Amino acid sequence: MPRAPWPALLLTALLLTTACAQWDPAGAAATTPATAAAGARSAPAAPAARQVIEVAHTGGFTTPELLAARLPLVSVHADGRVITPGPQIQVFPPPALPALQVQHVDEDAVAVLVEHALRAGVDGSADLGRPPVADLPSTRFTVRTAERTYVREVYALGAETPPGPPAGDRPGSTDDALTPEQRAARAGLQALVEELGDPASVLPEDAVGAQEVWVPEAVAGVVTEWRDPQDGQDPRPVPWPGPPLPGEPLEPRLGLSCVAATGEQARAVLDAAGSADTQTPWLSEDGERWSVLLRPLLPHEEGCEDLAGW
Repeated sequence: MPRAPWPALLLTALLLTTACAQWDPAGAAATTPATAAAGARSAPAAPAARQVIEVAHTGGFTTPELLAARLPLVSVHADGRVITPGPQIQVFPPPALPALQVQHVDEDAVAVLVEHALRAGVDGSADLGRPPVADLPSTRFTVRTAERTYVREVYALGAETPPGPPAGDRPGSTDDALTPEQRAARAGLQALVEELGDPASVLPEDAVGAQEVWVPEAVAGVVTEWRDPQDGQDPRPVPWPGPPLPGEPLEPRLGLSCVAATGEQARAVLDAAGSADTQTPWLSEDGERWSVLLRPLLPHEEGCEDLAGW
């Protein structure tokens, strides 16, 4: 995807910043504009932890607890933190705590990323089509400026093959249901996912810090009754050091509840997670076993109410 030169993007972002209004929490309600709003667009003047850009999967065929505990693909914050999934160890069962990494960009770069996301089509209305495949997640892009919140959602992003000469199309492929214009629009958004996850691809090298392990200050747990996987492994139970299990109801119809640990309890949960995996039974104070799917809380999140919807 062609990239605008950094000086041009920076100049645009700076001009937009000088014209923006103050951040209004009441204006954060999600909207899906049919066309881009006229006038200035910029990253909001917001508290440091405020989330400015998010790319996340929604829906798809998976378990209810995985839906509830799903992490964004990219989370960009007003203070320049860009949080993305870190390298995942290829073992089963995987570690109890998902790995996250953070890079830091400067304040001007946050405004550039906002403008870059909007130019890539987050504020657009182009027809994105729908590949004829079932049970895949949608990709939701959310960009918050001082004026409004833009939301753009596309089903099965990445299921299509990249745009190319007609000879490269496969008969019966998902591309048969997409027009060239739809494929091009989807390709722009797919490229945006990759660029936001690697901000050095659109920003100068000296504007992006090195990747570091991100350690959360709070962690939630999606709780269900523990069931023996019947795989002969006999997993060792670990005493639960966080708030009392099973916590508050999250989705009673599905047997889901939730706990959120902060401060010393969060540090204790993170320490205990180092010797646990996703199939570890966690022991409550009364000796009952529970499955707890750990979900690090991002800087703008406070508790179970911030977990993903269905």
